[in-house]
Amino acid sequence: MNISAIVRRHRLLLAVGTLLGLAGTAATLLQPLLIGDLIEAVALDEPVTRPIVLIAALFAADALLAATHFYLIGRAGENIVLDMRTTLTGRLLHSRIRAFNRLEHGDVFTRTVADTAIARIALSSSVAQMITAGFTTVGCIAVMAWLDWRMLLVTVGCLGTASAVALALARAVRRAAVTNREDTSAYGSGLLRVLGALTTVKASRAEAREAERLRELADAARGSGVRVTRLSAMLMPAMNVGTQVSLAVVIAWGMARTATGSLSLEDLTAFIMYLFYLVSPLVMLFMALGEFQQGRAAIDRVRELAAVEQEDTGGSVPDRPAGSAAAVEFDDVTFGYPGTSAPAVAGVSFSLPATGVTAIVGPSGAGKTTLFQLIERFQDPDRGTVRVLGTDVAALPLDELRARVALVEQEAPLMRGTVRENLTYARPDATAGEIREAVEAAHFAEVVDALPGGLDTELGENGIGLSGGQRQRLAIARALLARPDVLLLDEATSNLDSDSETALRAAITTVGTRCQVLTIAHRISTVVDADRILVLEDGRLRAAGTHAGLMASDDTYRRLAGQQLAPTGAEPKAEPRPKAGTGATGTGAETDAGRRLTPAEAAR
Repeated sequence: MNISAIVRRHRLLLAVGTLLGLAGTAATLLQPLLIGDLIEAVALDEPVTRPIVLIAALFAADALLAATHFYLIGRAGENIVLDMRTTLTGRLLHSRIRAFNRLEHGDVFTRTVADTAIARIALSSSVAQMITAGFTTVGCIAVMAWLDWRMLLVTVGCLGTASAVALALARAVRRAAVTNREDTSAYGSGLLRVLGALTTVKASRAEAREAERLRELADAARGSGVRVTRLSAMLMPAMNVGTQVSLAVVIAWGMARTATGSLSLEDLTAFIMYLFYLVSPLVMLFMALGEFQQGRAAIDRVRELAAVEQEDTGGSVPDRPAGSAAAVEFDDVTFGYPGTSAPAVAGVSFSLPATGVTAIVGPSGAGKTTLFQLIERFQDPDRGTVRVLGTDVAALPLDELRARVALVEQEAPLMRGTVRENLTYARPDATAGEIREAVEAAHFAEVVDALPGGLDTELGENGIGLSGGQRQRLAIARALLARPDVLLLDEATSNLDSDSETALRAAITTVGTRCQVLTIAHRISTVVDADRILVLEDGRLRAAGTHAGLMASDDTYRRLAGQQLAPTGAEPKAEPRPKAGTGATGTGAETDAGRRLTPAEAAR
């Protein structure tokens, strides 16, 4: 993320606001001189109307210019933080899944919300304050030198020492601020971790342990925050000490010189006023410097998050292929996750027609979910080609690819909002008829009709308000509403009861007449009606065929089917290996003891 480019987009507001601040500073610098003229006029018994009017006009102009300055700078700062957050969230939403999964979500939240707010201060108000305060400081010193350069040397000596101390403190503030931001992010990540699994925490009676862990994280953030506060709090006293010493010396020496006639009273008065005027901008200068140092730490953290690896969204939209094109095709595809020695899928090749129902079975770690991630381009193959409707997915724009492919995840994640908003998430323009059709196809209509607000019923975080099976059916209806060419179901029936599963299997069969349905199955009962079954093991495609064919030819598939048929606690009956020359080998599907096949289903 180019922070400089974002700031340049708002340079006009920043420039005008800064110029108005400088103009206000000039009005401030003229005030002591006019007050000196007023004192001189009173001493000489001259008319004082003109000096009073000019002073009043300067006060009014100073107030107006200062108010406009702060408004414009503040508006520019809000614009900057809006652009930063918009750019940052856009990059997060388009980040590669594997890169995003490495991030701590609490830290992401802190950087996106809190760090951008601190960066706003550094990039707008702090910079403007440093410019106007610096101009005021230089102006005061110049006029003070013109009034009496000897007293200026004394003043600079005292304030210079204090300024050096303040500068060292400002640098220490930045280092402490970096630590504090990291500690705050760690606390945020810890809190989200616990709240995301609150039911598990309660069921494990871990409230006290987690509370203590969070207290330690919060205490670390408090400690580093106190250090930032302590160092920041020392900036003002450091400048005050220098000011008080300077003021004492100037008054004592100035009064002595006034008594001897070597310094006029009006010049002494003006010099003292400029000394007071000098203190405030110096304090503001170093406070702004401290804020800027904190902001630099926040900017570094925002830049680091914005550097998250991005998806390649390029490609051109090809013409729709002829009806004979395969819905999904894997051509010698190999892929391995970073940091693992064995590939998740290795040399996988298969082709699926435009319609029908295909099931993928295999043990845990066989590579089933990885196939889905490769189809959706959440991951890119190390070797080989994945095609959807005859086109390499790497050549398709992501929007086009994901419009053709719909995914129902096993966890069926939902968002806070109404049932309708969750249902139409992929197709906000869906008609009432299309919504009803998808709801009925997913066997979700009775649930919607029973809800107090129907489709407009509000759901909590992660779909709170619906059972697990109801959430899964809503997710399936959402996918069906998108009318995809390929529908991916990651064990979509895992949370359904027997009646709902039967209805959904019928719905999937119907959907399979107009698109390719590819489902990961852990229960053999959900695959017996599939047009074809792919058996994976250790990332390799071991066998392919129908349920009846695999029961006859693949020992592993037959063994797993037998496990689901066998009574609970009984050992599955050993099956003979297929005769040589049948050519099909396979691995079993992941089993679920929840529903067992009937003998009639097993015989199919």
